[in-house]
Amino acid sequence: MAESQLSDVFVEMADTLVDDFDVLEFLHVLTERCVHVLGISAAGLLLTDQQDTLQVVAASSERTRLLELFQLQTDQGPCLDCFRTGQPVSVVDLPAAGRWPRFSAAAAEVGFAAVHALPMRLRSEVIGALNLFDTHSGALDQGKLRIGQALADVATIGLLQHRAVHRRDILTEQLQTALNSRVLIEQAKGVLAERLHVEVGEAFALLRNGARSRNRRLSDLAQAIVDGSEQLAPGTAANLSA
Repeated sequence: MAESQLSDVFVEMADTLVDDFDVLEFLHVLTERCVHVLGISAAGLLLTDQQDTLQVVAASSERTRLLELFQLQTDQGPCLDCFRTGQPVSVVDLPAAGRWPRFSAAAAEVGFAAVHALPMRLRSEVIGALNLFDTHSGALDQGKLRIGQALADVATIGLLQHRAVHRRDILTEQLQTALNSRVLIEQAKGVLAERLHVEVGEAFALLRNGARSRNRRLSDLAQAIVDGSEQLAPGTAANLSA
């Protein structure tokens, strides 16, 4: 990737970290930019809630989100190990590695052959982990791993700094709000998928596009969709991350 393009991505991430920023949208952009910058197949992000329990908060695709949920349900997988140790975890050939058998089998079912988990950590505080998936086995070169870790670090510092600027517990409250909003967003995705006869992934893309075009928070628009006070028309969801 050209140096200017990489710089643009970091500037975009930094510019997003403004007062009252939309945490969910920021984290979804992070996963999408990881796919674009690193040339991987997918990315997912897990963060801790008020009970120090990992939750899925963002993913670059629907199949990745479901795999991350499965990882939490089975309590095994690279992101969990990364979060617990605070260290990166890389498996270049999931089927051959023999680690996390249930997770590896589920990953193979959706076409993933390699995974790299990077900690969202500032000194001793670990708030989550970033998962990078690829459909081809093989190592991710050290340069790309450093870029991936740098993107995770930018997000971590931004979230922790936002807490420090306002009050000590703002991150916990904000992350909890984001986690609670996920339930509402999942409901809205289901409503749109059924109403517009589209796949769940496309329904989510339409929801995000609607929130951006109306300058609304994802959770606010999701609430309006669920309670029926607003509608979204079917249309293309292409180029939403451009």
